[in-house]
Amino acid sequence: MKVVFTIITFIPVLLNAQQTLKNTITHDNETREYTIYIPDIYDESYPTPLMFSFHGYGSNQDIHMLLINDMRPIADTAGFIIVYPKGLPLLASPYNELHWNVGSWTKTSTSDDIGFTKAIIDSLTVDYNIDSNRVYSCGYSNGGYFSFELACQINDKIAAIGSVSGSMTEGTYTYCNPSHPTPVVTINGTSDSDVYYSGGNSYDDNSKSLSVVNNYWSNFNNTDSVEQINLPDVNTSDNSTVELSRYINGDNCTSVEHYKVVGGKHEWPGSFGNMDINSSKIIWDFVSKYDKNGLIECLPTSTIRSKASPSLETIKLYPNPFSDQITVELKQNTGKRIKIFNTIGKIVFSDFLTSGRNKIDLSFLPQNIYYVRTDNQIIKIIKTNK
Repeated sequence: MKVVFTIITFIPVLLNAQQTLKNTITHDNETREYTIYIPDIYDESYPTPLMFSFHGYGSNQDIHMLLINDMRPIADTAGFIIVYPKGLPLLASPYNELHWNVGSWTKTSTSDDIGFTKAIIDSLTVDYNIDSNRVYSCGYSNGGYFSFELACQINDKIAAIGSVSGSMTEGTYTYCNPSHPTPVVTINGTSDSDVYYSGGNSYDDNSKSLSVVNNYWSNFNNTDSVEQINLPDVNTSDNSTVELSRYINGDNCTSVEHYKVVGGKHEWPGSFGNMDINSSKIIWDFVSKYDKNGLIECLPTSTIRSKASPSLETIKLYPNPFSDQITVELKQNTGKRIKIFNTIGKIVFSDFLTSGRNKIDLSFLPQNIYYVRTDNQIIKIIKTNK
């Protein structure tokens, strides 16, 4: 059946050079729509990250942008471009709801949403200076499901994703074929009556539980530890609390984070429902740390020995383990900058050291594993109690 749209020409909204544009693109013999937001600080001289945000089932891109995931204020300071695509009607459904093709309850769909997304990326890469290593996706409900579909099917184009009140369908899970370690952040309510936390949804049972989803990505990324954190109950009137699980130390310094909203429903926390967290900010803060190669400025935590042969080593470090201070000894006639990273790749200390013995006070660091890096060595160190 041929779908006919009435195409309306929109005038760009300009606020201090900020631009909200309504665009169309022809793909698969369909005229497809999307909204794009260009922040004032966009500079065509520099490669710019691109964030997709997909609306939920039965919604549209305007409602999603204005009422659910308005990332424009974040883009104004962080400098990324946002795309809000519009789904097509699911013709076999009672009300022709707009949707994203993820199988399961959308199994009657013939919409090539994967190709539509790729076409947008290709088009924007021509029109703007897009950093092809920093293309991200997030979405609400059906849009969250579709972000997983993108991570599985066009993983070569997607650096990291976020999903709110979404999951993976059986088909997405079964045929998932990622090509690089992929950071994933999920936010789900335990009392969600549309997307069940333990698996299934209100349309059918063809969805994976959040436990299975998080385990899939943590296993694929080869993470080796889990941190459990109870976040502060900032808003005591929203009848929900948040527990954060962090799966860290994955390949290429990747991680998986899951925000379990205990008592939360089918919500976008920060816009409605739980107000202890801001989902939009969490997603950007999480994905923006990564590109397709993993954590930006990643220290390969899987490499815990010197990268250099003994004859090339120019640094000695002791004691190890240590409590407050370490001594870094450089060979004569050498000076080096050293950086110390924590287990998620964040720099916690950086300084230029001269030849000889240098004492460094690290008493401010909590107990943990750290990595000391010079230009040709990586040394694992352990901070303990006194």
